[in-house]
Amino acid sequence: MAKQALIVVDIQNDYFPQGKWPLVGAEAAADNAVRLLDAFREAGDAVVHIRHEFTSDDAPFFTPNSEGAKLHPKVTNRADEPVVLKHFVNSFRETDLQAILDEQGIKHLVVVGSMSHMCIDGITRAAADLGYTVTVIHDACATRDLEFNGVSVPAAHVHAAFMSALGFAYASVVSAEEFLAGKR
Repeated sequence: MAKQALIVVDIQNDYFPQGKWPLVGAEAAADNAVRLLDAFREAGDAVVHIRHEFTSDDAPFFTPNSEGAKLHPKVTNRADEPVVLKHFVNSFRETDLQAILDEQGIKHLVVVGSMSHMCIDGITRAAADLGYTVTVIHDACATRDLEFNGVSVPAAHVHAAFMSALGFAYASVVSAEEFLAGKR
């Protein structure tokens, strides 16, 4: 089997209930991400954390050097797990993520984190375009209610639409339970 890495995307304090940009289901998604994190660590597989920070103090969330921009305590990295700092939706853009993965011979990415409709979508599509095999753990991702042109879109619908699109052409989309039971 090709070498795999768990990519923990933007599970940061501002996305939780007391943060500046809370997501629907952030706690449950983080709990499932922890299950994957534990399994990858136990298996000795690679883990890479992604941390988003905007470059301006005027940002709505993830402001530079803020408590909200820190990784959530549930998923704090170990010393041997790199944290990639990014400033864009796409985790590969202007970061060393691809170099970290290529240096370890990683061919398969397992993606968890937030937000389903932004950074999960961005990393999944970019990774597929770069030739990686990608699995998204849908119940280890979270998003929020959106609005478009006067239409309110509940988070569950946003999430379902993006997981469906990613599953159509970019990734295998499975639950944490399915993945941990061996459906990889």
